[in-house]
Amino acid sequence: MMATIDRGDPDGLFDGLTPDPALLTDLRRRLAADAQSAGLLDVAYRTVDTPVGTLLLAATPAGLVRVAYPNENHDTVLHTLAERISPRVLAAPARLDAAAREIDEYFAGTRTHFDLPLDLRLAGGFRRQVIEHLSDIGYGHRASYAAVAAAVGNPRAVRAVGSACAHNPLPVVIPCHRVVRSDGSIGQYVGGLAAKTTLLTLEAA
Repeated sequence: MMATIDRGDPDGLFDGLTPDPALLTDLRRRLAADAQSAGLLDVAYRTVDTPVGTLLLAATPAGLVRVAYPNENHDTVLHTLAERISPRVLAAPARLDAAAREIDEYFAGTRTHFDLPLDLRLAGGFRRQVIEHLSDIGYGHRASYAAVAAAVGNPRAVRAVGSACAHNPLPVVIPCHRVVRSDGSIGQYVGGLAAKTTLLTLEAA
């Protein structure tokens, strides 16, 4: 089945026209509300502007399922969600108001812990073990890849820990940015080194 991602005018009704932005916003809001009330909204998404770029937020009824950086290509991420979770993917910003608010508070320096329901279905096996452990690394603290490997019961799996962090479906909210190399250098990051540096600097302030 071909996945269809709502981008605002799927039927080309406004081709060649300049629609009223306020009307479009209202139509999208009503569409999202109707889809949700009918049980047809499986994955809701929105974007939020942050100091590390525009983040894509996506949620299922179970909770926040994906946070994606611009370099991951938001369209690609949405199509992957449609393939892996459900083709019923819709822009529904209101569904993600709480997530957007907590992320804003985090970047403002007023939040040190996220209190959002999470849907971890995109992480499995050893990667999920690592992802679940990362939230135990407190705000402003760092842990080495080796320390995380030992903490999840597989001290030799340092490279696998690095891979799990690189495939963390919920960066920022699940703090893979707090995992660094044993020599203290910050290592790689899904959002890029500049984003990782920004997050670590924010938490060190």
